[in-house]
Amino acid sequence: MQLTEIDYPDAQPIESYGPDFFRIGDDKIAAPALVHAKGATVWRGLDDPAKVIELAAEIDFILLGTGAELRHAPKEFREALEAAGIGVEVMKTSSACRTYNVLVSEGRRVAAALLPAGEG
Repeated sequence: MQLTEIDYPDAQPIESYGPDFFRIGDDKIAAPALVHAKGATVWRGLDDPAKVIELAAEIDFILLGTGAELRHAPKEFREALEAAGIGVEVMKTSSACRTYNVLVSEGRRVAAALLPAGEG
């Protein structure tokens, strides 16, 4: 078996996550998190599309991690992001974390808005 180290030249990957936290680089966020190429920050959740829209010039789409279970994004949240030109891909948080890491390793312009994996 050959192991290949993944390089993240322009972004920080999601190092780990648990039921109530996300670890990105040296930062541990114990709340919903917004992760993007320049770092990560606390996010107020689905009632806060404005924080995601601030990234519109830097991203093409967002991965929305909805917790332990797959749930639909609220209509208002999705419409606000789409009006700003941001596509929304909804998945469980565990899948969103893995997908985010793969996409940023490919140099893609993506962010992840993540609800804790223990929610849902």
